[in-house]
Amino acid sequence: MRRLLHILFLTALLTAVATPAVAQNDRDCIRMGNRLYRQGKFDKSEVMYRKALSANAGNAQAMYNLGCALMQQKNDSAAITCFTSAGKAETSPVRRAKAYHNIGVICQQRQMYGEAIEAYKESLRNNPHDNATRYNLALCKKKQQENQQNQKNQQNQKNQQNQDKQNDKNKNKNQNQDQNQDKDKNQDKDQNKDQDKRQSQDDQMSRENAEQLLNAAMQEEKATQQRLKDAMRQPRRNKYQKNW
Repeated sequence: MRRLLHILFLTALLTAVATPAVAQNDRDCIRMGNRLYRQGKFDKSEVMYRKALSANAGNAQAMYNLGCALMQQKNDSAAITCFTSAGKAETSPVRRAKAYHNIGVICQQRQMYGEAIEAYKESLRNNPHDNATRYNLALCKKKQQENQQNQKNQQNQKNQQNQDKQNDKNKNKNQNQDQNQDKDKNQDKDQNKDQDKRQSQDDQMSRENAEQLLNAAMQEEKATQQRLKDAMRQPRRNKYQKNW
């Protein structure tokens, strides 16, 4: 029983000693990472900050510094994740403001002005006296308004182009309709001309037939009169009756 208690005591003692050792370890990693960061060795400083977080996952300073190292290496998405975690974990309003300020800088560089504005606002909520953040916020609002106006102008221009195309389409359609109407009119005129021509031909034939019939009748009349004349010219023979 005593031996068991002794073992438990030693275990508790080792645990008590190990806790400050771990804390010292993550601080040492952060200090070493900071030296490498100042030397411009951002990839190596990233390794040390990750070691610090492995030793103490809740170390807000290690999260923030890791975000800075990633930001220097243009790994913006991972950097934003680290700054967001640091902002949530950080107890100091000033350090929390720096985390959100850096998120705003990344978004501003990527022309994500809406996201940058929200990050800068959050930064100013924690540190209202940061003039650099206030200036960046104003600049992003201006850029956002310019982009919105440009988008509106582009949309208006696009709408105008679509309207012009529709007008041209309607104009061509009307021209085609007018051409078809003219074509129909010409066809009607041609048909009327053909009908007039056929009617004229029919009338001509009717007149010719009438003239032929009239000429034939006149010739017949002349022949009849000639026959009568010829008959009257012949001498008459008297017939005498025989006396019996």
